[in-house]
Amino acid sequence: MKSLFAPVLAVLLAGQSYAASLTVSKPEDAGLSSERLKRIQPLMQGHIEAKDFAGAVTLVTRRGKVVQHEAYGLMDLDAKKPMRTDTMFRLASMTKPITAVAILMLMEDGKLLLTDPVSKYLPEFKNPKVAVWNLPNDPKGSGYRLAPADREISIQHLLTHTSGLANGEAGPAGEFVRQAKLPRGGSLAERVARAATLPLNFQPGTQWEYSPGTGFDTLGRVVEVLSGMNLEQFFKQRIFTPLGMNNSFFTVPQNRLGDVAVLYVPGDQGLTRPPAPAPMPASGEYFSGAGGLTGSAEDYLQFAQMLLNGGQSNGVRLLSRKSVELMTDNAIGNLDLRNHLPVEMNLRGYGFGLGVRVRRSTGASGWLGSVGDFGWAGAYGTYFWVDPKEQLIGVMMVSTRRPGVRTSFVNAVYQAVAD
Repeated sequence: MKSLFAPVLAVLLAGQSYAASLTVSKPEDAGLSSERLKRIQPLMQGHIEAKDFAGAVTLVTRRGKVVQHEAYGLMDLDAKKPMRTDTMFRLASMTKPITAVAILMLMEDGKLLLTDPVSKYLPEFKNPKVAVWNLPNDPKGSGYRLAPADREISIQHLLTHTSGLANGEAGPAGEFVRQAKLPRGGSLAERVARAATLPLNFQPGTQWEYSPGTGFDTLGRVVEVLSGMNLEQFFKQRIFTPLGMNNSFFTVPQNRLGDVAVLYVPGDQGLTRPPAPAPMPASGEYFSGAGGLTGSAEDYLQFAQMLLNGGQSNGVRLLSRKSVELMTDNAIGNLDLRNHLPVEMNLRGYGFGLGVRVRRSTGASGWLGSVGDFGWAGAYGTYFWVDPKEQLIGVMMVSTRRPGVRTSFVNAVYQAVAD
């Protein structure tokens, strides 16, 4: 056993030697058990040895104290490059809560209302159509028809994934998405304008269906129109610089590409790099409000801490406390989230706020937490949550999506609560 774990320990220690600027406090000073919190390490290491992912970074704070911040495994398997606590990761949909904050900042600036129709700022969304199955009980072979939407898509519909905008090939509007072949790259304005011509999967506000791309890209375009800046400029000036998020980027500088964890996909042959995507068009600015960011765990902590603090951090206020309360309250009534990839994370007992899932019932979910905790995840395996009741934040960064890891990490954190 000693020979098995010696290389693993060497990699772990090598990763920790690049520790970022955070000071780690004794867990007991924040009401956590040091002994029980150590269970995170073998949990992560077990997944690395099982080749579920190459490496990870975990970060836990409670009552404003960092009590756990560790790096595990490798950020690049081919180069045998150790993971570091300041490694950057492709955040994917963990971009969405930041886009939601940008929209709320514009609301506080008096530039929009959440009830405003999107067409007020993006006229191409005027008079949407809805694709409807001809036979609801037999949708696959029945075909569809187009009907006028009974209401316009609002800003709040986009923030809560209740707009009806189709993204993939599921639902009655799926055939239109297939035929549209929405372009990768180009400008955000062009992509959103193309998506606006597609019919919806359902009447706005009547269902919850996760919108991986189109909904929050549309919100990003609203930010650009109302601010007069592209989304990269807005995030940097209004959010990243004030919070000291110096390792968060839409466009990673060339000299920082080596600081980004390599993406891997699991398979029968272990972890492999996915095929390289086709080159992006050279023209246009496509800064995806749905999933375009790259950043570090420490940077994302600054954002999460701002939310936990009611909109401010280190003397800088981005939002009012009331706006954070609005963002993190259930906004979808009794619509359920069961259709969101249940093999990855059980979201029974959850509602949805503005860009974040919000826990309504601890018992219904089957995993540890508190009523009112909120957060979201990224397609490549990243995850964060904020628990106002426990004054707790957890961040997990990996670069391979694997079912069950997020839930296990959350459970490992909460089982260490000792007060």
